[in-house]
Amino acid sequence: MYIHPITGAIREIVSIFSEMGFMVADGPELEDEWHNFDALNVPKNHPARDMQDTFWLPDAPDTETGGRVMRTHTSPVQIRWMKTHTAPIRIIVPGKVYRNEATDMTHEAQFYQIEGLAIDETVSLAQLKGTLGHFFSKFFGGDVEIRFRPSYFPFVEPGVEVDMRISGDGVSEKLRNKWIEIMGAGMVHPNVLNGVGINPKKYQGFAFGVGLERLAMLKWGIDDVRAFHTGDLRFIQQFRAEK
Repeated sequence: MYIHPITGAIREIVSIFSEMGFMVADGPELEDEWHNFDALNVPKNHPARDMQDTFWLPDAPDTETGGRVMRTHTSPVQIRWMKTHTAPIRIIVPGKVYRNEATDMTHEAQFYQIEGLAIDETVSLAQLKGTLGHFFSKFFGGDVEIRFRPSYFPFVEPGVEVDMRISGDGVSEKLRNKWIEIMGAGMVHPNVLNGVGINPKKYQGFAFGVGLERLAMLKWGIDDVRAFHTGDLRFIQQFRAEK
């Protein structure tokens, strides 16, 4: 039996994070402005709200939570979960997102993301580093080093770019012993916690997000992101489901 590589990657990723105590969360692809932007500490004039990046629904009436958009990331699911669940929280969020941009070998107007969120009294960047190191080691195989570089994302503080380097005999030549920029992450911003009713003086958390197709491209040596969405059976038939 064949399985789409995105489906296979989601199943494998969920399995790895489930072993670490993470639950799977889901939410709507059609979002409101508050969940997609405001609740994530993204102000009205932030570039992410530019029409070049976001699919707005012009005919949808504004509500108390603003206009309607096709979600630009899976982070709104984190907001919805934090509003309805108490800490400690550990969730993984796979899902489709939409960006109003041109497509090429590395960009698509629709693609999949996987995000993670952990909220507790003693969550730290060190725990984030250990969590990601374990995940990459299981997903790609081999020994993994993780490197953080300072970066800016409005919903985390501090924010980091995450690089990984994998070594080991079972690792493909394209990945072995090379530093690869892989995802963005950081500590959940106090403004985000306040907005969902979580006391930032008692709780803190880490969050991370990565393009699912990017992980699959690295894992299986796929060169063009558009291949995932063509529906070409010759592409799908290269991937068999495990029995």
